[in-house]
Amino acid sequence: MRSVVRVVGVSWFSFVLLGFLVLTLLFVPGTARAQEPVAVRIPARELQADFAVLKRALEELHPGLYRYNTREQMAAHFAELQAALNRDLTIPEAYLAISTFTAKIRCGHSHANFVNQPKAVAAALTRGAGRVPFTFRWIDRRMIVTGSFAGAESLKPGTEILSLNGVPAGTVLDRLLTITRADGSNDAKRVSQLEATADYELGAFDVFFPLFFPLPDGRLQLQIREPLTGKKGALTVPAIPWERPRNPNPPPSPRGSDPVWAIQFLDADTAYLPMSTWALYDSKWDWKAALKQTFDDLARRKTANLIVDLRDNEGGQDVGDEILSRVIQKPLAAPAFERRVRYRKAPDDLIPYLDTWDPSFKDWKTAATDLGNGFYRLVREWESAEGDVIQPVGPRFEGKLWVLVSANNSSATFQFAQAVQEAKAGTLVGQPTGGNRRGINGGAFFFLRLPNSKIEVDIPLIGYFPAAEQPDTGVQPDIAVQPSAEDIARGIDRELATVRERIKR
Repeated sequence: MRSVVRVVGVSWFSFVLLGFLVLTLLFVPGTARAQEPVAVRIPARELQADFAVLKRALEELHPGLYRYNTREQMAAHFAELQAALNRDLTIPEAYLAISTFTAKIRCGHSHANFVNQPKAVAAALTRGAGRVPFTFRWIDRRMIVTGSFAGAESLKPGTEILSLNGVPAGTVLDRLLTITRADGSNDAKRVSQLEATADYELGAFDVFFPLFFPLPDGRLQLQIREPLTGKKGALTVPAIPWERPRNPNPPPSPRGSDPVWAIQFLDADTAYLPMSTWALYDSKWDWKAALKQTFDDLARRKTANLIVDLRDNEGGQDVGDEILSRVIQKPLAAPAFERRVRYRKAPDDLIPYLDTWDPSFKDWKTAATDLGNGFYRLVREWESAEGDVIQPVGPRFEGKLWVLVSANNSSATFQFAQAVQEAKAGTLVGQPTGGNRRGINGGAFFFLRLPNSKIEVDIPLIGYFPAAEQPDTGVQPDIAVQPSAEDIARGIDRELATVRERIKR
């Protein structure tokens, strides 16, 4: 009551001046308040409630929870997450805790997917400086620049980034590997997840690097090694604001109506088809018609070689089946995997937190047959119990198929690479794929939205289990090729050059 009397006793001019100063602190650009909004903390009791929902959902629904972890190991991982969430946390802190936990499941499709987060969560995660103004890949644990944009034009392809704001690049990689998703022991996939590309969406490096290593002034101090000469130097570059794409001319979005890929002819006998994504679920582009036209033209021209480039393609729809149907001579059974789910009907108490695009995922009904071991075999009405069979479709492409692969291939592209190799339908060139020969999880998803933090977690619903024991690895290429920093500096596409040299022979 005394403080109210004091305010009332202030002169009118002083009151107006005080109000002006308050508004200035709140809204004038460049002030501490404008640059550093107060972070809202989620109470520990609410985070514990979120933990209970997440734990129950994973134990009831995830088919691969114990594929690469024993029950005792998963219990320890759950206990670590519960302890981490047992205090008041900001959204970024809770997001990092959950992401660290989901990485331990060792499933390439289980993560707090940034692109599926609600706007409030996404805004909290991208409140920092933005993303680096260059693209890069990791080669032998070295961060090698592949392209640069506004503010970093002096970074030439092949430049090695030795440190970022004083932190060695290898230390950055090790820290970020603690949150990266991949199947089993396929660490090459984990590393590839942490490369920065010129794509249209944010990658794991974009999101997690500023969370682990904040950029308070929106700038990066780089120690670099110049390509070819090996000369060391220093450079300061600005971060690119979140609302702007890193690349001012990104490739077409798969959600639009523009073609996402197109055939090119390297010479009269060699066609090249770069396919950066198969994530065409809600695309307005008729990709099936476009692919049919492509193969009709290849057959008509009697093209001798087709190079399909999947190196940047994680997966999506089963586009590979359409390709295989045009190169095989007889029906092809896909690699033998049994589809298993953990439930027939999703628990009623979890339904309010589960989003998906197909309501049938909430109740498999008679498609799920109880195996008596905690799993149900899933065979839907359009599927065969023996697995998928791809039928040949004409006119057939009778030339030689070459497929460029990398650790990025971890979902539909992993399965395509495996089918091509097992059927001897083509030659794989590049690095070992992502995914895992022991089987992956995917095919259908729930998007679990935690009730208090609102953080979303992707949960795959169908586990693919091989008929026979398989190694804990991706698909090995028929011709192994590893590009170097020198290749990048000289503008040499080593994998493509290798194929073209093989063709000449």
